[in-house]
Amino acid sequence: MADHWIENHKRDSWRRQAKSSGYRARSAFKLLQIQEKFKLIREGDVVLDVGCHPGGWAQVAVELTGEDGVVIGVDLEPCQPVEGALLLVGDITESSTQERILEELNKRVINTIVSDISPDITGNWDVDQAIAMTLVADVLDFSLDLLCKGGSFTSKVFQGVGIEELITSVKPYFSEIKRFSPMASRNSSSEVYLVCRNYMPWVKRDTSIRQTYESLLDLKLNPNEEEVEQKVFTSFKVRKKK
Repeated sequence: MADHWIENHKRDSWRRQAKSSGYRARSAFKLLQIQEKFKLIREGDVVLDVGCHPGGWAQVAVELTGEDGVVIGVDLEPCQPVEGALLLVGDITESSTQERILEELNKRVINTIVSDISPDITGNWDVDQAIAMTLVADVLDFSLDLLCKGGSFTSKVFQGVGIEELITSVKPYFSEIKRFSPMASRNSSSEVYLVCRNYMPWVKRDTSIRQTYESLLDLKLNPNEEEVEQKVFTSFKVRKKK
């Protein structure tokens, strides 16, 4: 099984294209295809790249933002420098890393947040899915306050339990949310990218994205009888006879 995967990896056309184009990983084409579809990044933008290792997305972001742009990447794993980008090592959910990002931003607002972040895989799908969704919610809770009016947030998520609840939690703060599967994603992968456009900073958050997400997910997985009865009741409509 492992030998079969290695052989397929070697034959991967996107991997070969990345190597010939000077990108560090095939995932660079995912961001390029997202950009082609949604036009998220412009020249001079400030971009935060979450989960930046090995640096392919940072390379693309530098190309798109140009000389006047600012690209800051963060990842638990260090990667080789990318000219024109600042790549930090740290956990974005920890306060020390967040403070470092704020220092580097120096009160500048972010135009675009892109995230290809993935948690450490345990092999248990339900556990991995829950951790991945919670991680995206945590990234949102930190980064949304740094996003400019009309800015965008794009993150990798995985199709499965919780994705609808995450979208519902984020939806009030953006005028448009789309799911997009780049051609460069592997056919066997369940990954999809959540593309959130036109951030509306005036929408007040009474609770965190994570709290909202976890409440909605708990309601879905553990509905009480009263809520079930109410949903059933409200699904019927009274019609007057003509």
